[in-house]
Amino acid sequence: MKRVVPEKTTKFSWQDKGGTVEATCPWGNRIRCHAPSPEYPRTELGFVYVDFDVPAGTAEGIARFYDQIMKAPAKVENGRAVVSVGRNQKLFFSETEEQLPEYDGHHIQIYIADFSSGYEWLKARGLIAMETDQHEWRFRWITDPQDNRKLFQVEHEVRSMKHPLFGRPLVNRNPNITNMTYVPGYDAFRGTY
Repeated sequence: MKRVVPEKTTKFSWQDKGGTVEATCPWGNRIRCHAPSPEYPRTELGFVYVDFDVPAGTAEGIARFYDQIMKAPAKVENGRAVVSVGRNQKLFFSETEEQLPEYDGHHIQIYIADFSSGYEWLKARGLIAMETDQHEWRFRWITDPQDNRKLFQVEHEVRSMKHPLFGRPLVNRNPNITNMTYVPGYDAFRGTY
């Protein structure tokens, strides 16, 4: 079974592949939906993994970057860097020989415990793209710490675990609350009575 909405209005589509549903969001991001299993354990809400296609020969350096600079456990398995980024959550960087599209500005958001050492390493190499406040900064290039070679581009919105939004519930959020007006415990949308 396959349902596709005309591309003139959206890129959304989905296809049942047996044990997996392959979906494309309205903006073109591909998403594989898996039932919970030992390989893909249940998570409260969110993605269990994000899999990036990266140039051949970059997985080792990407794993070094996350392990040494971002302090996230990382290893290489079969041409793929595997980075643990949370309970039951991983980033995959799968090497490919295929031509990759130009970087389109998409980003991921991560919270980290050691907020300063990665920042200092990236800043010393001119790789910090934005400094928002004392709890957030951004970078775009994953860079091999062995030779400072730029390996793959995806913006990381890096937040400290002291960021006011750390641990914010992802459902029933009041749409009128912004990052600047958020107060823990007062976010749930209750509607009117």
